Amino acid sequence: MKPSDRPVIYGHGERRPGSHPYLWPVVLDVCRRHGVRTALDIGCGNGTTCLELRKEGIEAIGMEPSVDGFEIARVRLGGKGVYHAGVYDPSETVVEKDFDAVICTEVIEHLYAPAALPKFAKVKLKVDGIFIVSTPFHGYLKNLAICLANKWDRHHNPLCNGGHIKFWSRGTLTVLLESHGFPVVEFHGVGRLPLFWKSMVLVGQNCGT
Repeated sequence: MKPSDRPVIYGHGERRPGSHPYLWPVVLDVCRRHGVRTALDIGCGNGTTCLELRKEGIEAIGMEPSVDGFEIARVRLGGKGVYHAGVYDPSETVVEKDFDAVICTEVIEHLYAPAALPKFAKVKLKVDGIFIVSTPFHGYLKNLAICLANKWDRHHNPLCNGGHIKFWSRGTLTVLLESHGFPVVEFHGVGRLPLFWKSMVLVGQNCGT
């Protein structure tokens, strides 16, 4: 079975955002500081992050592979500016290109073939554009705390449908981005205490090669 043939499971309704609000202050601050005016939100869920970006005056386009997520986003975004597509689809599925930023929040941990994400972003970004990626944070102290609390089976529960299939550290996500031409220029830990962060946000810059 190819990655594109795998079922897409979307667990968020209209009220629950596909990208949790605790990430927005960091994402929006990065966009402001880098002068972002156009952005592509990969795995936009129900369109909530696109709406937040548009409030900032950013022309935000979304793409979502699940049918129900896409339908909710399409309605919320006024019937335009959202594509029923994922990173395993051809890049030309999204007509627009040369974005100032590509944003992907809490998605990469669900991908069977994660290299598809930076490859897709590379095609859609302008040179020197930024690639903002967030994912649950995993580091030594946090992993140790999960073990000591005997929460490993709950944290990595394999019994549910969908869920997280990749678990990233700052180091492994940095390797993925930099090996695809995105030198990491910023790191942000988000949520909870330092080194026990709920998520991390990495910002890579498109070097053009």
